[in-house]
Amino acid sequence: MDIQNAITMFDALSQETRLRAFRLLVRAGVEGMPAGAVSEQLGTPHNTMSFHLKHLSNAGLISSRKEGRSVIYFANYDAMRDLIGFLIKDCCSGDFASIRQDKRKGCSVIELADFCCEP
Repeated sequence: MDIQNAITMFDALSQETRLRAFRLLVRAGVEGMPAGAVSEQLGTPHNTMSFHLKHLSNAGLISSRKEGRSVIYFANYDAMRDLIGFLIKDCCSGDFASIRQDKRKGCSVIELADFCCEP
């Protein structure tokens, strides 16, 4: 991930409705949620929610698929992992944060160490 992609993603997440929608879609898992359900859960008008979902989609944070007449939105977990990895890539030479692959589970594991900053 380059810095411009990270800025685009952070920009998309820096608005309350979009951040709440993204978190809701992360919790919904790979099955995702219909746009109308996202709108209802967040108490946001459909046209406003459509605008925010498009913004998240353009940033690469979410994707969608058509199911009949519904549009189902779901979080892009790869993009989220890459963004988090971008944040901690050079963190303290790996002393306080690292990402490793768990080959047995087939997933990335982010490890954050407790630490105190010395003056």
